[in-house]
Amino acid sequence: MSVGGRVASGLSKLKKKHFRVKHQKVKLFRASEPLLSVFMWGVNHTINELSHVNIPVMLLPDDFKAHSKLKVDYHLFNKENMPSHFKFKEYCPLVFRNLRERFGIDDLDYKESLTRSQPLPVDSPGKSGARFYQSYDRLFIIKSLTSEEVERMHSFLKDYHPYIVERHGKTLLPEYLAMYRLTVDGVEHYFVVMRNVFSNHLRTHRKFDLKGSTVDREASDKEKEKDLPTLKDNDFVKEGMKIYIGEEAKEKLIETLNADVGVSFIKYYC
Repeated sequence: MSVGGRVASGLSKLKKKHFRVKHQKVKLFRASEPLLSVFMWGVNHTINELSHVNIPVMLLPDDFKAHSKLKVDYHLFNKENMPSHFKFKEYCPLVFRNLRERFGIDDLDYKESLTRSQPLPVDSPGKSGARFYQSYDRLFIIKSLTSEEVERMHSFLKDYHPYIVERHGKTLLPEYLAMYRLTVDGVEHYFVVMRNVFSNHLRTHRKFDLKGSTVDREASDKEKEKDLPTLKDNDFVKEGMKIYIGEEAKEKLIETLNADVGVSFIKYYC
């Protein structure tokens, strides 16, 4: 057989083989609105990226200014589920990772709660107009922020983090776990993730938002018409409510309250 014949024979054999085209694997998260799909995708990506970063011995001032930012252009996304163009930014990733650790929250568990199923919208009686979502397992709350609130959070973190370290995570202040910016269709959205203060397995029969003030601290008539209204300080007093938790728990509660209200940065939180 000639050389040309051997080459032709080899080509004919190659033609009989089936080659599978390999596409880059992109994990797609489907939610009822594109913004939530981007949120889930971003949380999954940033937690995966952080898993490859060595934990520093101590945080530096620059860590409180740092951020990770990603721009995605992927035309194969189904636009009804996930925009083909979006940006995702995580603020102070090492600071918030350290905070999650101080609060006893494993990053893989955090990612699972926020990405296994889409976060669900929650009605809020607050006056801020912020949007609220909760993770499918009700462990975490996602709250929308304004750009001004993001700036205040940056200032707040510089004092909040060392306080949480000093207290070994024991506080009644909100447990801030992450802060993100999502850019979808050219519009920027800001979110902060917090631990949910309500039980994820026990039923809530009564709900009070207590701030230790009597000024304008009464639930509206409209709020009281709800199945589970959020009542306030004056409602608590008028109903003669009392909380019985035992002497040991009472001492721990008073100690934590005294520590929390004594910090100078509380003005950012209030």
